[in-house]
Amino acid sequence: MSSVRPHLDISGVYPPIATPFGEDENIDYEKLKANMDKWEEAPFRGYLVQGSNGEYSYLNYNERVEMVSAVRKMAPKDKLVLAGSGCESTRDTIALTKKMAEVGADAVMVVTPCYYKGRMTNSALENHYVKVADESPVPVILYSVPANTGIDLALDVVVRLSEHPNIIGMKDSGGDVTKIGNMIFKTAKNNFQILAGSASFLYPALAVGAVGGVCALANVLAKETCDLRQLFLEGKHREAAKLQHRLISPNAAVTKSFGVAGLKYAMDRFGYYGGPPRSPLLVVNETEATAIRAAFADSGFNPCST
Repeated sequence: MSSVRPHLDISGVYPPIATPFGEDENIDYEKLKANMDKWEEAPFRGYLVQGSNGEYSYLNYNERVEMVSAVRKMAPKDKLVLAGSGCESTRDTIALTKKMAEVGADAVMVVTPCYYKGRMTNSALENHYVKVADESPVPVILYSVPANTGIDLALDVVVRLSEHPNIIGMKDSGGDVTKIGNMIFKTAKNNFQILAGSASFLYPALAVGAVGGVCALANVLAKETCDLRQLFLEGKHREAAKLQHRLISPNAAVTKSFGVAGLKYAMDRFGYYGGPPRSPLLVVNETEATAIRAAFADSGFNPCST
């Protein structure tokens, strides 16, 4: 492998943007544009398009590509567009990766294949990522989200993959800060960049060397998630810790507790368009909606205060 690494600084905060569907479950690009305009009020480094919170697994090939193309056209040129291009097969992942680059993605984020998870050995996963990175026209970011896939990329696999010149970083949604710190330590010589995969551990991840985060909660509390990283960079650790504490319950409400439907409900509450998820996901019921409202209100976040 070449020792020359593409220079793409991905440090910063990104929302893994929700895909806006109308009541007919078609993508509503006018609503996407309205959300993008509002997100531009926050100092995001860029946008992740077609991540887990974008319901990528429910979109077809053309829809996934069109979402990335649309966001690239809507976003300012200085904002990075990271495209989720992971598929179950290596062949399809390579094809989609090339297409995402063609429509303007600055880098791709590739989730672990998981359908045959019993056979997704370290060797299989490493082989998959090396083949994708070898063929990708843009830098590749690993994506580990064990809560959804049942697969957690092993530390030694990440360390070996960090040596590939076209694999520049990883989004880690596992939440094991000890592992994140160890990964950063063991990949430092390769200038490998780690992004925290959740606002629930953004501050501790930054403290052990993460360069930023891709946080579902940033769809709703855009300024606050960016503020947390800025407070950390300014050395205001007491304030950063307090803000981190306030983000934990709202983050849980829009992730592990109520998922994408909960995220979209919160977006509707806070001035964005969330809309319905795509079937078979259901909108939240009233009991769930009440719990989401309470999670935000109890932490001091109300629609009128953002």
